[in-house]
Parts: sequence; structure tokens; C-alpha cells
Amino acid sequence: MKTQVLPVNEQSITLAAQLLRQGDLVALPTETVYGIAADARNGQAVHKIFEAKGRPQDNPLIVHICGMEMLRGIVAEVPPRAEKLAAAFWPGPLTMVMPRGREVSEVTCAGLDTVGVRMPSHPVVQAVIRASGVAFAAPSANLSGKPSPTNAQDTLADMDGRLPLILDGGESAVGVESTVVSVVGEHPMLLRPGYVTKEQMEAVLGEEVLVSPAILEKLQEGEVARSPGMKYKHYAPKAQVTLLRGSFAAYRDYLAAHAEPGVWALCFDGEGAQLPVPSIEYGRNHDGVTQARHLFTALRDLDRQGARVVYARCPEQSGVSMAVYNRLIRAAAFRVVNL
Repeated sequence: MKTQVLPVNEQSITLAAQLLRQGDLVALPTETVYGIAADARNGQAVHKIFEAKGRPQDNPLIVHICGMEMLRGIVAEVPPRAEKLAAAFWPGPLTMVMPRGREVSEVTCAGLDTVGVRMPSHPVVQAVIRASGVAFAAPSANLSGKPSPTNAQDTLADMDGRLPLILDGGESAVGVESTVVSVVGEHPMLLRPGYVTKEQMEAVLGEEVLVSPAILEKLQEGEVARSPGMKYKHYAPKAQVTLLRGSFAAYRDYLAAHAEPGVWALCFDGEGAQLPVPSIEYGRNHDGVTQARHLFTALRDLDRQGARVVYARCPEQSGVSMAVYNRLIRAAAFRVVNL
């Protein structure tokens, strides 16, 4: 299969819409990361996503819509909490897990009785949904386990020959996948952190949002993944990544003691020049927004540089930084050293 990369214009959006309607895949930009889209109601089309990514079949996908009216058939009901959160954060980088509707394919939901839905704010996604009339399932457009792509070039590096079309809409603004919150059950629960924070949702809902233990720890054996990003090693470069938690001085000393060919640092802005090993910077200290925007590109750059071992500065675990920590802890396969 030949993969076309086309700039976003009326013709390429029309082509994308046509491909989706006929059961094919399209990779396209969202405000979070680039995604691979297929008609969420068409199980055969959605199955192609799992094949293109090499994604495990029990890892559910998120359905993307461009208006509240599209929820009909996708979800069985819209809980009051979902209405409040939608009014505050949609369109935007928030996915809500709701009771699954009859029209969405079982393949999309990995056989679960719930479905994750979001209304992205990126104009390209909205234009493709409107042009096609298709609510589509779309995970990140990377090979399973690798860092998610935030531009068309990194998408092509993983997906060349695996799907017919990539729409090039420039860099994604957020840089990490959407927040996922479950609004079914007695209490709302954060399943995957992102740009919309726990604190922001609590302010809208007027109640505590619980945090799934799987955000910061491995799922227990036999536990069901209710959201993408919970179950498997994710977001990882080829290098072995270890998180180092502690002060900058302790981090620098640890690197000095472990410096050898192939060892790289993943550090905060302005720190690289002070380190005894080559480094890539991924955002400002105490600033989860800049860290999120640059994290996946930095991880892919480490591959391009041939890094063998990476020691990463540990971000904070609140606000948007929780999303960065969640991605890094999985990229590191839960290897953390307390300095």
C-alpha cells in the first residue's frame, strides 16, 4: 500500500471523508496527538486499526464526534456528570467513558459495556467528521508501544505502507493524549491524565474525582483496561528509560557515576549544558504544559540519536504534570530510582 501525505485543504478532507465512509483508515492531526481514524460503527474497519498499529485487541479505542447530537447510538445514556463536563471542556482534550450504545462496534470497545467518547477541538478533525458523517474510533498513530506522534513526519515513520492517507496539519498543540474520566458508577474516576486536570474537573463537578491506581502503577494481573494507556508498556523509545526522582544536583551526580557511551539524559530546559552526558530537554521544570508538548518528540529524538540508556528527570505528579509522569513511568516500564 502506498501512503499519501497531503496538506490539509478541501480536496484532501474530501478524500479523507471518502476513505472513512468506505471502511478505510486515515491518519490525521488532533489537538492532542496524531490519530488513526476508522468508522466506529464498522467493526471490519476498526479491526484495520489494530492491524496497522500491532495493538492488542483488548485495548479499547476512543470515539470522536463533532456535536452532542452524534452521541445518539454511540452511548446508551449521557449521565448528568457528562453533561456538566461537556459544557465546560468540549470541544477539547477530554474523553468521557459512558455506557456503550448499540451502534458502536464491539471491536471499538474491546467487548466492554462502556465506550470512551471525546469531541476534539482541532479544526481538521471536525472538518473530516462533518464531511464524512462518520463518528470515528481513533487511537494515536504510532506502532503499539512507541511514543505517540505529534506531527505528520513521525506518523509516516511508523505508518508508511500501513494506511492510505495522512493529513498534514502541523504540530499538535497539547502533545499528549486526552484526559480520560469515567462518569459511570458512584464516583467519577480519572483513568488517564491529560491536559484537562483532575482539579479542573472537580471544580466543575463540585465533587472529588477519584484517581485510578493504574495511572501511577501497573494494572494487577487479570484487571480489565477501561481506558487506552492503562494496561501495556507504552510511549517507549528503543532505549531503556529510567526515571530519577530527586534534586538536580543529585541527578547530575548520578549521571556522572553512570556516564558511558550510549547514556543520555532527558532533562528540563536549561539543564543540559550542566550535565556530563549528552542530553535532550523536554520542557520547563514545574511546567507540565511545556513538558507535555515536547515529551514525545524528545523520546523519538533519543531514538534518532541512538541512545541506549536514558535517565529522565522526574516530573511532578499533579496538574498537567501528572499526564507527563504517567507517560514517562510507562516508557520506563515502571523503573524509578529515588535519589
